[in-house]
Amino acid sequence: MTSRPLILSASIDETDLEVFDALRRRHFPPQRNFLRAHLTLFHHLPGSELELVRRGVAQAAAKLPVLSATVNGLRHLGSGVAFKIECAALLALRAELSHAFGPWLGAQDRQGWRPHITVQNKVPKADADALFAHLKAKFEPWVVTINGVDLWHYMDGPWQHEAHAGFMAASI
Repeated sequence: MTSRPLILSASIDETDLEVFDALRRRHFPPQRNFLRAHLTLFHHLPGSELELVRRGVAQAAAKLPVLSATVNGLRHLGSGVAFKIECAALLALRAELSHAFGPWLGAQDRQGWRPHITVQNKVPKADADALFAHLKAKFEPWVVTINGVDLWHYMDGPWQHEAHAGFMAASI
């Protein structure tokens, strides 16, 4: 189990997450939709270093209060649509963890991070264009609450929850 890669995501308040989940259930191809909506911080950390990752994440999370993040726009993914997320404290947390996990980071996690929540992917461009236009026509920024981070094992599609670290009360 520990050889499976680890994924780190922001833990979004359940009520706030449901908005994204409902869109994802409606617009994501069901045969590919193994997950709830999520905001990924790291896509591939070494499962063999589970305890070090867990400890580093817990220490970093313990220093933060619950965060407010702004859903500030849409991103067209070509074959899908995502919501852009803005939160300076979350960017700082990711930068801190990037420094700590530096030797383990692959290309995807080393490149610039553009926080987003994907609600549609792997669809024909025309479907993505239509959803993007529909969402953009009525879009207004709003705020969501991020109360911690979650650590997951990647299971060749689905993710298995490993631990949660709440901000200001690390429990990972």
